[in-house]
Amino acid sequence: MRVGFVGLGKMGRPMALNLLKAGHSLVVHNRSRAVVDELAGIGAQAAFSPAEMTSQVEMVLTCLPTPQAVEEVYLGQQGIVFAARDGQMLVDHSTVGPSTSRKLAGAASAKGAVFLDAPVSGGPAGAQAGTLTVMVGGDVVAFERARSVFEAFGKNIRYVGGPGAGSVVKLANQLMVAINIAGVAEAMVLGTKGGVDPAVMFEVLSTSFGGSAMLSRAVPLFLARNFVPGTPVSLILKDLGLITALGEEVSVRLLMGHEAQDIFYDAATCGHGEQDMAAVVLPLEGMAGTKVVAKGQPPGANLT
Repeated sequence: MRVGFVGLGKMGRPMALNLLKAGHSLVVHNRSRAVVDELAGIGAQAAFSPAEMTSQVEMVLTCLPTPQAVEEVYLGQQGIVFAARDGQMLVDHSTVGPSTSRKLAGAASAKGAVFLDAPVSGGPAGAQAGTLTVMVGGDVVAFERARSVFEAFGKNIRYVGGPGAGSVVKLANQLMVAINIAGVAEAMVLGTKGGVDPAVMFEVLSTSFGGSAMLSRAVPLFLARNFVPGTPVSLILKDLGLITALGEEVSVRLLMGHEAQDIFYDAATCGHGEQDMAAVVLPLEGMAGTKVVAKGQPPGANLT
């Protein structure tokens, strides 16, 4: 299929590479020209605007960092909707609120196009490996048409409901991620301050009921003092803002969500906003007067 892709960042670039590997014809657009040139060098075609790209493809995919960026790319002058046509599929893989997804679905429908909200989970590593979870909301017939494209970068591909449903499931996932990693950080600080070797505690917790994907991901980073960003604190904080807004919209009181939001806010205001989300441990360590450090690792190592 001839596919367009906008947003070639940490997630979008490996997703686009996998589309090329799967044999899809690809047209790309991105604010940063370097990554466009890289992909053009291995078979993609470059477009100078979202509208130009849209006019050349059967299906448009986007993966952008904020709801504002998504709306600009879709609804702005020379945006995707401007050039959309009857029967075309428009798919957003970004993490946005369901109201944004429904707004874009309505705009697409007015041009005769079909919009799917299809956020992904699995991080840059999952995007590179082609093992992302893809949670899709919108028209079920369009979902079936799009499945073969999603299979280029996704392993677990699920239709979850009508317009906006994919975005709701992704925000529920992000709520669990934020609460989980904050809990992992707090537990590891508690155990370390209580006198237990954190490396030993990690081994034990990994095979206990408290074990989780976030435990496995975060604690090795704590121990190595490696906070080079995969998913940065600022991005999770953005997601928590969307989550709390959804909670207000549907009248669900998010007790743990608000606590997680406070913890991530503290990390961001302490200067860790662009470090990996595992950096939420740093303010907690500071308050406790301890560091979750592997035996023999200098406490100040690798804090970039």
